[in-house]
Amino acid sequence: MNEFLQQFLIESRELADAATAGLLDLERQPQDAAQLDAVFRALHTLKGGAGIVEFAAMERAVHAAENVLAAARAGQQLLTAAQVRDCLGCVDQVLQWLDTIERSGELPSGACDAEADRIIARFTGTVPAGAMHVPEPAPLPAAAGALPAPARELLAAQLALVREDTAAGSYGHLASAALTAAGVLRHGGREAEARQLAGLAAQGVEGLSAALLPALEHLLTGAAPATTVAGDSPLATPGNAAAAQTLRVDATRIDMLVRLTGELIVARNALTHLARQATTQASPLAAALKAQQATFEPLIDQLQRAVLGLRVLPLRVVFQRFPRLLREIADGRGKPVSLLFEGEDTEADKAIVEMLFEPLLHVVRNAVDHGVEPAALRQQRGKPPVATIRMRARRQGDQVLVEVSDDGGGMDVQRIRAVAAARGVATAEELAAMSDAEATGLVFMPGFSTAAAVTALSGRGVGMDAVRTAVERIGGRVSIQSQPQLGTTIGFLLPFSVMLTTVMSVEAGGQMFGVPLDTVVETIRVPRASIAAVGAARALVVRDQTIPVFDLAQMLGATGKPRHADEATIVIAACAGQHCGLDVDALGERLDIILKPLDGLLAGTPGITGTSVLGDGRVLLVLDIAGLLQ
Repeated sequence: MNEFLQQFLIESRELADAATAGLLDLERQPQDAAQLDAVFRALHTLKGGAGIVEFAAMERAVHAAENVLAAARAGQQLLTAAQVRDCLGCVDQVLQWLDTIERSGELPSGACDAEADRIIARFTGTVPAGAMHVPEPAPLPAAAGALPAPARELLAAQLALVREDTAAGSYGHLASAALTAAGVLRHGGREAEARQLAGLAAQGVEGLSAALLPALEHLLTGAAPATTVAGDSPLATPGNAAAAQTLRVDATRIDMLVRLTGELIVARNALTHLARQATTQASPLAAALKAQQATFEPLIDQLQRAVLGLRVLPLRVVFQRFPRLLREIADGRGKPVSLLFEGEDTEADKAIVEMLFEPLLHVVRNAVDHGVEPAALRQQRGKPPVATIRMRARRQGDQVLVEVSDDGGGMDVQRIRAVAAARGVATAEELAAMSDAEATGLVFMPGFSTAAAVTALSGRGVGMDAVRTAVERIGGRVSIQSQPQLGTTIGFLLPFSVMLTTVMSVEAGGQMFGVPLDTVVETIRVPRASIAAVGAARALVVRDQTIPVFDLAQMLGATGKPRHADEATIVIAACAGQHCGLDVDALGERLDIILKPLDGLLAGTPGITGTSVLGDGRVLLVLDIAGLLQ
């Protein structure tokens, strides 16, 4: 994919997301003039970008949606719910085209024209005849031998947007206008001027308006842009010293920086190991090495966290995908539901944010299908007819808590017990001994469902099991809190980063292994005689709870000296809501590591989630407790 098409892809996704959010707001408040203007501008810029890269199908489709908004802006008609849905459908198609571009690195072909025709057909007859074309800005004078007429028209439209933005004290479309102009110039072979404007686009700030307006005006009169991105540019004046606030960097470059930082941490661990050995020698060199290591350690820690901070995204990225989805799900079930967000600016690692969509989707579907009551029943219970689902996020130390709450009827614990008994999940005696919280946790069992019938949303018994599996795969935990007639809250406690892992090192069979610290409940030493044989297995009673005990060395096929000690060292770990004990030779120390996933022939090895290197050069295998016990 060439650099210009990549820039088009990034800009178009941002504009499509902004248009979607604005259209959803317009659906609730169709007379919101400011929101209408914002959506119109987003679509107008989308259309301009499509024209620059010569993606005619997208240009035609977006133009049809733009016409509808233009008529509403001009007061020729009120925006209807059907028109908003049609505009959302157009944006959805744009996003599909963008996905195709991202996969192939080229503009899509084939069915694009037919897809654009279908979108245009949606708007047929919905816009008054006089509003089928967006009024173009007054033509500006063009010098002889300047850019072709189509290019001048596109630049004139961008200039009009910049003037409108500047007059309103807004600067949201300046970067897009600069990129559009750069594309025009590059297409016309004026590469030097194109690079200057592309450099301006990277600024994307208030000070850009002073440089961009004259640049566009000069282009339209046949002159070169009166600005550069060099140090003596108007953008470099003291008043604009804080101009460059953001910089787009390819994700692969950040991942490379993370990997290099991981290698530096390995070197730091080796230095720490040497410094510890040096403390046994009374020499000035040993003391100096220890002092330098003490200085080096916090600097590496700061670098590590700063680099990992480059990978973070706000949870808004995933939250904003749900308003429209929830509307469609709720409409399909005939239940009016509103969605509220709290803490959407909370940040987490890119991998965490990206994996959250599927678990959250399962939870939202279940909330609508099982939790939220029909409007008539809600009114009988004294509740508002429109149910509320809340998505909340907040930081908790080095972890992120994401919750989805509904104000529905809550979980029917007796129904859960009855279904569990009928399906043989547990005996009647075991179910009777369970607390309500433990019984509620049975919904995470594979194949478990309390639905009386399978619907398009739920009832197959795979939703909550898939939720827990996905969350625990990245080191998170799932919890449920439910109150009859008041609602249910599903919580995900997630690591802030999947790259930085805190482990406890243990020795088993003469080798060192890492156990993720967030799975460790406690460590204990017990007499070996207290570990009882249960058939071919072993078990231990800890505070009136019977837990299975596994010999870690045997599980991993490690060979070591037979244990003759009268005491056993047990690491109690949590897995899938249950506790298990790992019998190890010795406990090590707590380590913060950047995990390196297994690759090559070792990729997918069960029970091993990745590796790191200890200070003495030994490889530390980090265990996947859930994978070991499968």
